[in-house]
Amino acid sequence: MKKLSFALLSVFSLLIIPGDADERPNILWITSEDNASHWLACYGNKDASTPVLDSLAAGGLKFTHAYSNGPVCAVARSTILNGAYAVTQGTQHMRSRYPIPASFKGHASYLREMGYYCTNNSKTDYNFKGNDASIWDDCSGKAHYKNRPPGKPFFAIFNLTITHESNLFPDVVQRNRKGGVIPDPPRLDPKTLQLPPHQPDLPEFREDTAIYHDCVTAMDKQAGGILKELRERGLAEDTIVFYYSDHGGATARGKRYLQDTGVRVPLIIHLPEKWRHLSPFKPGQAVGEMVSFVDLAPTLLSICGMPTPGSMQGRAFLGKHRKSPPEDESVFLFADRFDESPGMRRAITNGRWKYIRCFSPHLPGAPYCEYPLGQPSWKAWQRAAADGKLQGHTAELWKIPRPVEYLYDLDSDPWEIRNLAEVAAHQSQLEMMRNQLSHKMKETRDSGVIPETMWPEILKTTTLHEHVEKHLPQHPEWVNLAFAATAKDFSPDLVKALGSRSEVLLYWAAMGCLFHAKEAAAAKDMLIPLKDHPSETVSKAAAMALDAIQ
Repeated sequence: MKKLSFALLSVFSLLIIPGDADERPNILWITSEDNASHWLACYGNKDASTPVLDSLAAGGLKFTHAYSNGPVCAVARSTILNGAYAVTQGTQHMRSRYPIPASFKGHASYLREMGYYCTNNSKTDYNFKGNDASIWDDCSGKAHYKNRPPGKPFFAIFNLTITHESNLFPDVVQRNRKGGVIPDPPRLDPKTLQLPPHQPDLPEFREDTAIYHDCVTAMDKQAGGILKELRERGLAEDTIVFYYSDHGGATARGKRYLQDTGVRVPLIIHLPEKWRHLSPFKPGQAVGEMVSFVDLAPTLLSICGMPTPGSMQGRAFLGKHRKSPPEDESVFLFADRFDESPGMRRAITNGRWKYIRCFSPHLPGAPYCEYPLGQPSWKAWQRAAADGKLQGHTAELWKIPRPVEYLYDLDSDPWEIRNLAEVAAHQSQLEMMRNQLSHKMKETRDSGVIPETMWPEILKTTTLHEHVEKHLPQHPEWVNLAFAATAKDFSPDLVKALGSRSEVLLYWAAMGCLFHAKEAAAAKDMLIPLKDHPSETVSKAAAMALDAIQ
């Protein structure tokens, strides 16, 4: 009898041990909207009041070089969900909802297959065709981990919107004040608060900055409520908590811009003692590794024990499958059409230096769609520019054409005010980063080199990603000519490309002639037939170039 009991005990032990070994943490993501890292006290803002997030950072990991690869929500969220750059998927144009290949699969889909109960409360905005809610077990304003089946681990997102840029629109400000969400008057005196030096010192900026600080404080309080509930439910020691903002902003030259004010985000991760073995970093540590949104999905899966799927381009920086950063670590950034404002910009940064390239210098750098101009500060900046009241760097944003290249030394110029691209002493750094950006665009199969006006025809038979893959041998040529078109000096390659059969090459060749109208005069006879090209995109580019030459 004793032998039988011992045998049964042994069998039960074998059953229990794998279960313990396979135990997985709960994951809670708290996300806020439109607030760059510089809005939080724990990231150095002396005017901020963010005690909850400061405390979370003090006992967790504060990433000091975390970035949203795209500076607007739908683009950023598609990158986060699928762990792939939006420009690779074809999701870089704001709220475009173009189809993408089924091979791009979201992090929640993998976790559900692993037995996780996955909820999203409640913003999706993934920017590709399909049913966003179907990705989740529950995706609604009532979605909550408390509704999970017994025994299931959870992955839950709570999205806080009080910091969205619209909370600076006057009617929303009044509603928030009447509802007691933010105080009236503001906590800070607008006349004495610290104003970021990249913005003009106008009364509207001071007022908007004071109001936004109150929005950030309200968000901090809301985050505190979510964390309190987690503790009260007895789940804090079993749950890894992430906090991050979906991109930068919300005041002027934040959201939609590739400067750090638009892309550098707070990222705080708390691992309870039970799960600290999943991190090489110590609690309370400021982590200087370069991380970006393309890394979040691989890291999430790694924490749960899964290696990075082949479709994901990011690096797992925590968990069982963590990969150390490369010696030449950098972050790739992109900005394309936002609402009705077209344009194409790309950037790369290593944390010390940032290189930004504008592939549409003929278009305004300042906003010319109505939504951001709903903020009194943006409107005041626009008015001051029109009245000729701006001087120095605050006037640069409103000038057309724009510089093609921007180089910033972030150590000496953290607000990215001084463009060093024309400074002789920095030409080697400029060339190195220019080459790095070109390489990254080729490596990621950047679909942005195909003008969006060409996409509807392509999408009749395939997706943008599949189209680029099909034309992969030509893709480096497209990138090279986009660089040549916007280069400082006129390239003979532009004239040669005017005889190409590739519509993409024809477009960039014509645009290069537009940007170098004086030098392109000799190519006039090659441009004239292109005015009647079957592609409207090519014909319009040729017409603009001819108008500039004449």
